[in-house]
Amino acid sequence: MPPDYRLIVITAPDVPPRQLVEACRAAASGGATAVQVRAKGASASQLLRITDEVIGAIHIPVYVNDRVDVARASGAHGVHLGAEDLPLERAHAALSASLALGLSVGSEAEAEAARRAGADYWSLGPFYGTQTKSDVGAPLGQAGFRRLRALAPSGMPVIAIGGIDHGNLPGVLEAGAAGVAVIGAVFGADDVERATRRMRKLLDEALD
Repeated sequence: MPPDYRLIVITAPDVPPRQLVEACRAAASGGATAVQVRAKGASASQLLRITDEVIGAIHIPVYVNDRVDVARASGAHGVHLGAEDLPLERAHAALSASLALGLSVGSEAEAEAARRAGADYWSLGPFYGTQTKSDVGAPLGQAGFRRLRALAPSGMPVIAIGGIDHGNLPGVLEAGAAGVAVIGAVFGADDVERATRRMRKLLDEALD
């Protein structure tokens, strides 16, 4: 079956590893289709340990943010890179044949670089304003998302990221997103599994 990028959950920052693994388990039980392990402050060995634990705890694909070496060493499904990470024109040379590649895109220049690099999916954003990540640009909104989505190669799954929650999800899907990547909407909830299940239900109703 082709990969399902409908609902990618990205691990929240500053969560202790044990809680992080349990939260990922709850998100998977609630219907997340993939997990992206993101731990900006972790060393390679720390990130590897966390990724190993997450992979062992859940049944859905796991992507590693930023670190190709950790993705390869852990046996993760793939790696997710941004424009500031490994030069995208050299990304595939560093990947093993089994690693999928996701790319962050937030501007026309980044879209052009992503087209040259090749990828399995694009993550466009921020769609809305977000407080979870401080290193992102101005919100794209529906118009900006549509503009960048049109630059993607034919057939490329393009998902939305940035400030997306249950309330504003319809506007994201109206813009043509094939799925969403979320942090706070899931991992910021008191009941992670319930929040994930609710988001997945809304996505299924809109996309099926």
